[in-house]
Amino acid sequence: MNLDFLARPAEDVAPGLLGSVLTCRTAEGSVSIAITETEAYSGAADPASHAYRGRTPRNAVMFGPAGHLYVYRSHGLHWCANVVTGTDGIASAVLIRAGRVIEGEHLARERRGEKTESPRLARGPGNFCRAAGITAEHIGADLLTGASVVLSDGEPVSAALIQAGPRVGVSKAHDWQHRFYLAGDPTVSAYRLSPRAEPSAGA
Repeated sequence: MNLDFLARPAEDVAPGLLGSVLTCRTAEGSVSIAITETEAYSGAADPASHAYRGRTPRNAVMFGPAGHLYVYRSHGLHWCANVVTGTDGIASAVLIRAGRVIEGEHLARERRGEKTESPRLARGPGNFCRAAGITAEHIGADLLTGASVVLSDGEPVSAALIQAGPRVGVSKAHDWQHRFYLAGDPTVSAYRLSPRAEPSAGA
């Protein structure tokens, strides 16, 4: 994984992140997860983006530089991890929605519950972070040269397997085709239209 790849618009980076591997190292041990589902979010032009109304202390990491981790709390319950992309100073990030645990499954299972089936360990953005061990302490982590969270190339993914569709659970611009996933992969989360979804002109 290199900076040139990430220093592009989120919607261009998001499908290319499928198959890449995110490794989180904590005092408990390491967990590596191959990414199987992503969603792209830009800035001022994207009504569903956290950066739609500008920079705040919460979303500052999203404005770059690329190659860092933007972590936020969803509904006060779950941590969600995003790979910052694009040009420094312009908000752009890719939400990691799901993945397949390839190393450290015993630790991921301890965090998610012993009876959790393997495909469900990192299915959904909150579960992904919980399985990996990603929390607020990883906000702004350098994914390319850091030590705690590292993004690396994984096994090549066939372009024929990559599907695009509407984003999950957002009320604005929900029908933008900025969700990317591996067709038929059991780790991919189910699509859910937000009950608050508004009509959108698309992108």
